Amino acid sequence: QVQLVESGGGLVQAGGSLRLSCGASRRTYSGYGMGWFRQAPGKEREFVAAISWSGSRTMYADSVKGRFTISRDNGKNTVYLQMNSLKPEDTAVYYCVAKESVAITTHSREYDYWGQGTQVTVSS
Repeated sequence: QVQLVESGGGLVQAGGSLRLSCGASRRTYSGYGMGWFRQAPGKEREFVAAISWSGSRTMYADSVKGRFTISRDNGKNTVYLQMNSLKPEDTAVYYCVAKESVAITTHSREYDYWGQGTQVTVSS
């Protein structure tokens, strides 16, 4: 079992930046694909970004391309989501995810582990 703990959420003005972090509970993390999803009030959960276990492949939702960057530090068992040029529509609970495979995907059902989520609020 892998436990994921997110941090770094908060309140920021539009145009500002935040960096989310996700720590994994054990070393096996280094073989896992990792990613981020988000869910806004009254909306479906949606894919944000994903990164392969080596870090060589990344995927982004169209809505965040050019503004968000996903990265990972396997030595620290941590994945990051750098969010720049934030917009009010980025307001959501952000969830860190992991899957027991080197492949990455945009489909939530293919991820095996989920964190508890961290709130990001962007004011206009």
